[in-house]
Amino acid sequence: MIAWIVGVALAVLVLIGMPLKYAFDEPIVVAVVGTAHGWLYMLYLAATFDLGRRVHWPLKRILLVMLAGTVPFVSFVAERKVTRELAARQPQAPEPVAAR
Repeated sequence: MIAWIVGVALAVLVLIGMPLKYAFDEPIVVAVVGTAHGWLYMLYLAATFDLGRRVHWPLKRILLVMLAGTVPFVSFVAERKVTRELAARQPQAPEPVAAR
């Protein structure tokens, strides 16, 4: 979930904020969204590191997932891939026995 939030903030920053700042001299979106993205990205880094250590990822994988938050739209792909992998690790609940 945090990957989606960071990804949306980065997309807004790059696709809306930067053009407004440099083409129209309106820096307010960059100031607000840029600051929010910075704080959220630090939270994303901490959450990714914590998750990586808990599921015993190699350091290289942790770093790659962390870097996904720096490229627009890559955090969406990384989040989907990690979610699918972690879901596949979960033990499946047994089928309920039909009542007779």
